Amino acid sequence: MAKLKAFTMPKWGIEMSEGTIAEWLVAENAPFTKGTLLALIETDKITNEVEADADGRLVRLIAEAGQTFPVGALLAILSDGSEAQPAEIDAVVAGFKASDTGFGPDGDDEASAAPSVGTAPAVAPRTVPDGVSISPVAWAKAQAGGIDPSHVAGTGRNGRITAQDIDQATRPAISPTLVGALPQSVSTAFATPMAKRLSTIHGVALEGIAGSGPRGRIRKADVIAAIPAPVSEQAPPVVAASSAIPPSGTVDVVPMTSMRRTIARRLTEAKQQIPHFYVRRRVRADRLLALRGAVQVQKPSVNDYLIRACALALMEVPQLNIQVHGTDVHHFGSADIAVAVATERGLVTPIVTSADTRSVSGISAEMAGLAQRARTGKLKTEEFTGGSFSLSNLGGFGVEQFDAIINPPQGAILAVGTARPEPIDDAGAIRIVPVLHLSLSCDHRAIDGADGGRFMAALAKLIENPELL
Repeated sequence: MAKLKAFTMPKWGIEMSEGTIAEWLVAENAPFTKGTLLALIETDKITNEVEADADGRLVRLIAEAGQTFPVGALLAILSDGSEAQPAEIDAVVAGFKASDTGFGPDGDDEASAAPSVGTAPAVAPRTVPDGVSISPVAWAKAQAGGIDPSHVAGTGRNGRITAQDIDQATRPAISPTLVGALPQSVSTAFATPMAKRLSTIHGVALEGIAGSGPRGRIRKADVIAAIPAPVSEQAPPVVAASSAIPPSGTVDVVPMTSMRRTIARRLTEAKQQIPHFYVRRRVRADRLLALRGAVQVQKPSVNDYLIRACALALMEVPQLNIQVHGTDVHHFGSADIAVAVATERGLVTPIVTSADTRSVSGISAEMAGLAQRARTGKLKTEEFTGGSFSLSNLGGFGVEQFDAIINPPQGAILAVGTARPEPIDDAGAIRIVPVLHLSLSCDHRAIDGADGGRFMAALAKLIENPELL
């Protein structure tokens, strides 16, 4: 008799309540050795690789790729390497009980009280008709949807019916003019489904692309990096016709990803519960740009200088270097700056820790690594959790000025627009120089207007006298 155990949704970080199966890397009933990558699991911020801690075999896959499950939910059944009889596996599935992973105010996980969008239904009893090979999750969906599985073609191992097959059976037929078959060279490439789809959409050949995934598998980020840049801003890249653009007169409904749902929830709570007030100021940037232009090797970005300036200003005005937790205010001895980075999956805020003790070049090197890991979903939990202040810069998109929403539990965030030529009073003379428009959002529960004004004055002094940086 095989020794069986449950493989459940792991918990990475105190705030994680659910995860999405991005991809299974080991086929059902295939043996594996210790250290083998079993699955890729996406959370609201990162994508983690799950390694096998011992030799074994995945005797049954219960979760399907693309599905979202709460922490502790049953994803698969593992054996010690031996093959298992279906009755043995059914007994483990039927007797499984998810552990209590609640962390709400009363010890209950809110995610378990109301199932989230995309969460798989509970596994139903295995009263499957004779001659039908179907996964437990797919059988439960078929029962719930009134689908006869004997009329559904299975796409799983050995023709097994998966949850996606049942989902597809409930949808209306799709016109072949909207979704085309992948070219043979693409369908047989060692790449993830999303990478194959993007390569077809953008006309990027997968041959010659070095894959960054397990065993050199080509991933989405690899294809995105290979997409040629537009010739100019006036001539955007030509995108091949694809199902990404719905035909005129139709609406393409796309469920929010786990990460986007988390962003929506947190920002809604922040805007509803935090009394925001805003302090705005114009700051001349010609001297800072001239100082940056004089750097010949490994030139830092304007954002790197701004991170350093914010950190030093926070040391001068520590009333903003805080987190707000209910009726308690946590003051920090170092400036841990969370920097907004746009990724394909949404906004991520990796943190430059102790930015007040780092040089501009040191901040530049740190941000390069953080931004790369953020875009590929490989940030460690401690690299995006916490922070005492946030910086969001949309100047690279030509945005002149905007107000940002505070990222709780932090107490303030600085929004930076593009530097544009404007007239200023320079020692009695009118000059036209590049000017930055800054907007500081503050939590009025812990920060007063005078504190925000002092911070902006300190920040302006540092930016306008960049040798102080």
